[in-house]
Amino acid sequence: MAAVTARPLTRPLGGQQQLVVRRVLQWYAEHARDLPWRRPEATPWQVMVSEFMLQQTPVERVRGPWQAWVERWPTPAALAAAPPGDAVRAWGRLGYPRRALRLHRAAVAITEDFDGAVPADRETLLTLPGVGSYTAAAIASFAFGAREVVLDTNVRRVLARLVSGVELPPVAATAGEKRLAESLLPEDETDAATWSIALMELGALVCTAARPTCDACPVSDACAWRAAGYPAYDGPPRKAQTWAGTDRQCRGRLLAVLRDTEGAVPQEKLDRAWDDNPQRDRCLASLLADGLLVRVPEGYGLPG
Repeated sequence: MAAVTARPLTRPLGGQQQLVVRRVLQWYAEHARDLPWRRPEATPWQVMVSEFMLQQTPVERVRGPWQAWVERWPTPAALAAAPPGDAVRAWGRLGYPRRALRLHRAAVAITEDFDGAVPADRETLLTLPGVGSYTAAAIASFAFGAREVVLDTNVRRVLARLVSGVELPPVAATAGEKRLAESLLPEDETDAATWSIALMELGALVCTAARPTCDACPVSDACAWRAAGYPAYDGPPRKAQTWAGTDRQCRGRLLAVLRDTEGAVPQEKLDRAWDDNPQRDRCLASLLADGLLVRVPEGYGLPG
């Protein structure tokens, strides 16, 4: 199976649960966004690239870089043959650039250990660099149609509201959430994969974190949070992400200088990119430690 497409539920689950699943799948069939990595012709490698890029990154920021990436490196072997610095440069401004190095390392492992074919099962996928439990389950499910629990932020929020009656799930995923998701997963593998991606889409487009549009929800009449009167989240405070002035911004600024420059970059050019000397030095050291930069006689360069 190359990628997940919407299809009717084929195996009954019984009672209201069956009705909820059918409604969500029908909604997905009508409203799903046309994303290239979801199309039937998408290869497992293309699905894998999308999963790496989509980590903590909105879909619309991923479309262009994903297309350029899979055209340049259509297979794991193609990426593995390129220097890792090329992967960092091609990652552009997607953020969290260590993902580029991890994807490159995963491509090398796939090429050397699996004859260039992305592994199909979750346990083997977990052996690849940069592949954690969520990413392994997502690739196995969306690229190969395996029956896996795929718990991203959107899925967790939808299930928290629909079943548990709370506005937001816990800060970190719990074993209870996984058991709940498993209990709702259709037995048929293809149905299960479609259900998981449909829940993601529902959370992304309708059951959003800040402004859910419950009137457009296909299962609003079964939603425990709605029935309870939309009680506000009362758990531990959630730390808001900041950007301006952070080490993340500084690292991004320094790395952008390297990406936009052919060859080595002298220290003086990096000094001009960020005024705070101690923070700049700290971030340069962390970029070197992460393998995103290397020291060269003329200053700094991308790896490889």
